[in-house]
Amino acid sequence: MRIERPGPVSQRQWTPLTVVNGGLAFALELGLLAALCYWGFKTGSSTLTRILLGIGAPALAATAWGLFLAAGGPKFRLPLAAEIVLKLAVLATGALALHAAGRPTLGTVFAVLAVVSVAVEYTAN
Repeated sequence: MRIERPGPVSQRQWTPLTVVNGGLAFALELGLLAALCYWGFKTGSSTLTRILLGIGAPALAATAWGLFLAAGGPKFRLPLAAEIVLKLAVLATGALALHAAGRPTLGTVFAVLAVVSVAVEYTAN
């Protein structure tokens, strides 16, 4: 098994596995934003903190994703190992947010799907 960086979306060789994984990856990215938003609005102790967390946490995750992890080509390219670790760390925040918001089973499912998706993304040719 060889670990390599997938190329830009438009230049990848698509197989049934990578197509399904691409859909899963996109769903996880959207789920990450939804999980952070849900956590923020559920966690804040006042209306202002709920709004700040519910909007700020997803905005921060989306910014990190766009700068370093975007499938179309990130603004800043990281070394491969750092890219994989950052991708897993950002997705883990979604799983942790779900767990902290009282949805531990959903958080666990999210975490497992994230690990599987990242593994397939970097190992499937």
